[in-house]
Amino acid sequence: MLVHVLLYEAGTESEGIHSLELKGATVILMFEDKDDADRYCGLLEAQDFPTPSVEELTRTDIEAFCLEAGYEARYVERGFIPSTDEERLMISPPLSNLEVGNWHTDETINEKVTSNDQLEDIRKRLENLL
Repeated sequence: MLVHVLLYEAGTESEGIHSLELKGATVILMFEDKDDADRYCGLLEAQDFPTPSVEELTRTDIEAFCLEAGYEARYVERGFIPSTDEERLMISPPLSNLEVGNWHTDETINEKVTSNDQLEDIRKRLENLL
């Protein structure tokens, strides 16, 4: 099954995937409907957040990537209606975003998140998904 995910600088060495931090967990959204993913991108752009591109990948590949990276994958069905504030974040980004700047060049951010070797491994796995 194909899903739509949000990638930053897709196909480059500094490629990244859009994620949310929910209750201490890193969550990757997988949209069933491309229009929902495009709308989410538009909402991010309206908040002056860098605009990701919508990429179509297999659900099993994204879930495997998340499992390996210690992330949580959440599937957003077409017509999804949230019932909690947390679920609302699956269709509309939070009002404030974490500052990311140039995540691929800022060594202090890299040290806080993970080592450069781990980031390189994640980047390679994302490239293999494409």
